[in-house]
Amino acid sequence: MQAPPRSRHRIPAPRHERPLPATARDDGRLPTQIRATTLEPGYLLHAEGSCLISMGNTKVICTASVEEGVPLFRKGKGGGWVTAEYGMLPRSTGTRNARESTRGRVGGRTQEIQRLIGRSLRAVTELEALGERTIWIDCDVLQADGGTRTASITGAMVALHQAVSYLLARRLIPRSPIREFVAAVSVGLVGRFPVLDLCYGEDAAASVDFNVVMTESGRFVEIQGTAEGEPFGREELETFLELGARGITDLIALQKEAAIRGSQLPADRRARNGGGEAAG
Repeated sequence: MQAPPRSRHRIPAPRHERPLPATARDDGRLPTQIRATTLEPGYLLHAEGSCLISMGNTKVICTASVEEGVPLFRKGKGGGWVTAEYGMLPRSTGTRNARESTRGRVGGRTQEIQRLIGRSLRAVTELEALGERTIWIDCDVLQADGGTRTASITGAMVALHQAVSYLLARRLIPRSPIREFVAAVSVGLVGRFPVLDLCYGEDAAASVDFNVVMTESGRFVEIQGTAEGEPFGREELETFLELGARGITDLIALQKEAAIRGSQLPADRRARNGGGEAAG
């Protein structure tokens, strides 16, 4: 399966009221750089699609599982469904967090992230082309250092692409339901400067933080933005969105490279396959 053509949408460079410093971050990155990112397709043996995404110290394993049948509300409508679950390993964080299964309920944050991942993938999927089948996306955080929900969306897109390749190889669907790629990244105001792809320390210190979900054609799926203190203006909002779009353009380029590798893996053996790396 060939990846969709690269978008010609041009993202303008961010505007700022004052020059950005040569480096203003503990890890040496420029404000406009994403963290070193790898996408490893076919990471798990059994899933129809899988991807291990590493963004700096944040690591998430994403799988896409094909299941015949659809939820009741989709039955008889001639199309499929894409849905997501999200979780964090107990020691993915600095101190152990109990599994939600032992608490007896799924937390509000988890539900919000699951819905966000599902919405993001459905936005670029032609559900009718799936037939009456469901693709389950599972995103499990192995190690958290900020940006787990955005990394989950970016990695899940590659896993979904590989699962679609699996269906196409078996002639279970007539065409690819994937219209285009989608990725996500965080943006924030740390100190006096807008920065891209925040690690945990930056996120904790940010006075403004955003999660931006955007397609390769430059259209937004979701924008989540909050001011922790002083409100921000429209011009600052434009700066955050332009910075996020810049990072997503880089991530989608990595997704496409990983998707091509994933579609070339043997359909009956999804063994670990090396990923490409970019420092942003």
